[in-house]
Amino acid sequence: MHPSRITQSVLTLAVSAAISQMAHANSNDPVALGELTVYGETYRNTATKTALDPQDTPQSISVLDRQALEMRDADSVAAALRYAPGVNTELRGGAVGRLDLFSIRGFINYQNFYDGLQLLYNDWNLQPQIDLLAVEQVEVFRGPTSTLYGAMPPGGMVNLIGKQPSTDSFNRVEIAGGSRDLKEASVESRGQLGDSDLSYSLVGLTRSRDGQAETSEEERHMIAPSVDWQVTEDTLVNVNVYYQKDPESGIYTTLPASGLFLANPNGKLPQDAFSGDANWNEFDKEVLLAGYKVNHNINDNWTFLQNFRYTDAEVFQTNTYGTGLAADGRTLSREAYLTDETTNGFTVDNQFSGRFQTGRARHNLLVGVDYLSLDSDVKYEDTSFGSGAPSIDLFNPNHYQITRDSIDITDTAYSSDFNIRKKQLGIYLQDQVEIDRLVLLGGVRWDDYTGEETGRQYGAQIDRKLEQDNVSTRAGVMYRAGNGFSPYLNYAESFEPQTGSDRNGNEFDPSEGEQYELGVKYQAPTGRTTANLALFQITKENVPTRDPNGGPYDKVQAGEVRSRGVELEAQAQPIDSLLMTLSYTYQDVEVTKDNSGLEGQTPVWVPEQLVSAWADYGFYEGPLNGLVAGLGVRYIGEAEYDAATNDGQVPDATLIDVAFRYSLGQLSHTLRGTELGLSVNNLTDERYYSCFDANNCWFGEERTVEASVSYTF
Repeated sequence: MHPSRITQSVLTLAVSAAISQMAHANSNDPVALGELTVYGETYRNTATKTALDPQDTPQSISVLDRQALEMRDADSVAAALRYAPGVNTELRGGAVGRLDLFSIRGFINYQNFYDGLQLLYNDWNLQPQIDLLAVEQVEVFRGPTSTLYGAMPPGGMVNLIGKQPSTDSFNRVEIAGGSRDLKEASVESRGQLGDSDLSYSLVGLTRSRDGQAETSEEERHMIAPSVDWQVTEDTLVNVNVYYQKDPESGIYTTLPASGLFLANPNGKLPQDAFSGDANWNEFDKEVLLAGYKVNHNINDNWTFLQNFRYTDAEVFQTNTYGTGLAADGRTLSREAYLTDETTNGFTVDNQFSGRFQTGRARHNLLVGVDYLSLDSDVKYEDTSFGSGAPSIDLFNPNHYQITRDSIDITDTAYSSDFNIRKKQLGIYLQDQVEIDRLVLLGGVRWDDYTGEETGRQYGAQIDRKLEQDNVSTRAGVMYRAGNGFSPYLNYAESFEPQTGSDRNGNEFDPSEGEQYELGVKYQAPTGRTTANLALFQITKENVPTRDPNGGPYDKVQAGEVRSRGVELEAQAQPIDSLLMTLSYTYQDVEVTKDNSGLEGQTPVWVPEQLVSAWADYGFYEGPLNGLVAGLGVRYIGEAEYDAATNDGQVPDATLIDVAFRYSLGQLSHTLRGTELGLSVNNLTDERYYSCFDANNCWFGEERTVEASVSYTF
């Protein structure tokens, strides 16, 4: 192999592509590491909403490219983020996949972005999800992002970059099978349409398998077409559609900690334990996303991008929840419920980006206006105060006790039928200035947020309205030293709207967060090693907490949560055939102000330490020529399961993942383009857990094996 120098902006893609090329090269052909450009004119990186290199951004950002996602066999956002620093994906265990839920720097995040636009979420159960087959790249932005994206938690965000059309022809079909009766088939195709100015991308998938929990099932069907039209040399129009149907989505029910990692007189529950009912465990979701992008080069220095997407989604579910474990340690009382939800709305982002110079200062100016509108109807029924649901023996379960006629699910005290509306208008300004080796970044944004809930909720008529505005700022500085080190410092703010009011009728203010981050980025002169070390502190204020002078449900905004820690991310290619990544996170998260006894406590779902490492090794000569082998190790530290007392902890876990890909073209020219794949997650089948409290826990993902064969032409 004869490596050439890799430019800073394409390091991650280049070294990963080299590993892929090893698997397809002839035994006598040396593989050279070259420069790669993957994205077209509509690509904007998450950290700056510009096409500038994340390496020049004075804030922490991780980029997971397609090669890494495929090698690790990631089929969900949670699976993709397992090896990213600062991110804990183990919140609701391995059996729950109907929501993309994770925490970044100790703060929970339900809100994903897809191609730079927010996926509209109604704060109930209807969250659009993007299958990883349709994703080219995952970008993780750690720290507040409100100056670019508006209302967001202070820990950070995840942006999924969809697969784009290309004028280069590419076609791939793949079939896979594995644990829990997995059956999967997928197709990818992109290229130019004849001699026209049109190019396309098409991704399709069908998948079914048994869920991890007993009697549960998972099923998904997805198609994502996209077309680029090069109208003129300066104008590109992209039209894209994403459609997904999930007739079955596993489970959502919980298990008590007793029988998982706490002592139970009846022993330990198996990893496929299920507290629900097979006849009352439906989750049928359908999501349609349709959008367009228009990118116009006004002149050599100024560009306009408009990104628009319409959402139409619905979900129907029937489910149960536990209401208490009996003294015998095995009998769990339950209630049953159903929800019927619909969402429609749109989001649009308009960006003007320009480059100009004043003296020695080179500016990249961004001016934007974005707007989103969500309208969601929610119906909820519950057996509470009705006929109830039968209890279940967790150690000798009967999962077929409930029928539609056996319970009273309608017109109870919890019956709800209401409408949720959200609107957000944002105007933002950002300037990135380069003066020799110095990079300065500053941004400010004004948001006008309105929310409304009307109808019947939990048996009572409601008419709630929320109008809040906020100004968020961001500033950072980086010095790019000549020895490959780039120290930086940043300050950033976030906000989240808060519904409700105090007992005197005063509406709550938005919950605000601020972060100070000190770090250093490194890139070796050869381009073979990169690293990012960051120290951070985030403080979230105006958190609603109990009013000490009011009733049991009265709130005041006296709460505060502080997160501080250290993150390390490194990638190295010490020899041509070996690519290694390492991440380490230490986080100290604490409730620093509260009126309900939580002050000084650590929230749940926040392990103090997270460690992960992954290595890919490609064989390009000898009897193993064409094989790429991957090995990963993940450590998830202990986490609290009782937010009020911090008296007990969820045990830590060390998990091992392995993956292999083998190009059959090394055996025969007639098999060129054919590749075999094998991946094993949680190789040792370690039992691990996640808990919201002692009564609501989940098993982590059990050992899963997947084998695949693909043909690329």
